[in-house]
Amino acid sequence: QVQLVESGGGLVQAGGSLRLSCAASGSGVSFGDMAWYRQAPGAQRELVAGITRDGRTNYADSVKGRFTISRDNAKNTVYLQMNSLKPEDTTVYYCNAVRRFTNYQYWGQGTQVTVSS
Repeated sequence: QVQLVESGGGLVQAGGSLRLSCAASGSGVSFGDMAWYRQAPGAQRELVAGITRDGRTNYADSVKGRFTISRDNAKNTVYLQMNSLKPEDTTVYYCNAVRRFTNYQYWGQGTQVTVSS
């Protein structure tokens, strides 16, 4: 059974940094695209950043230049380095991973990021 376990959320002052991690468990699995999404109350879940297996990345305009997504394929882990955080970045962040050869999508449980002004 595959599970995505997120960590690294928390409370930080505006201008500060946080690093989110998402580790996928499950033996014998590997993943293609991995991504981070976020969702505010009452809003749709939005893509923050995505990364392909070979390292190509894409970002939402609102986070370009501040956030960096990376991954470790050997560990089935994806990271999100968030710098210059703003109060509007406050919300729950979810990781997403697409299993190779099946295209089945998995979601993490979400981690809260709160940026105080």
